[in-house]
Amino acid sequence: MIQSHPTEAPAPTAQRLDRAAVADTVKRVVIAESRLSIGPDAIDDAEPLVGTLLRVNSLGFVGMLVRIEDELSITLPDDLFVGRSFQTVGDLIDVVVSGAEDVR
Repeated sequence: MIQSHPTEAPAPTAQRLDRAAVADTVKRVVIAESRLSIGPDAIDDAEPLVGTLLRVNSLGFVGMLVRIEDELSITLPDDLFVGRSFQTVGDLIDVVVSGAEDVR
């Protein structure tokens, strides 16, 4: 007889992504990049990516994008970030949501 074991919830896929799932992932990745020990709920969407709390540099930004794709199990289009300016966490969340919808 095969016994079932509880498993972790599957990662969101492009078909099931919603803004809340993307926001949580983006905030966790930004927090890790800034080397902070706070939860995602402590970060407002209007929080600047480079400010007194968060410290995201251009090299870190590239690594964050890879981690966001991995955690959300998506591949964002390469040109999605070209020519865009990201001032706040919400800016990044909006672009990731938009890119995830484009790959459906």
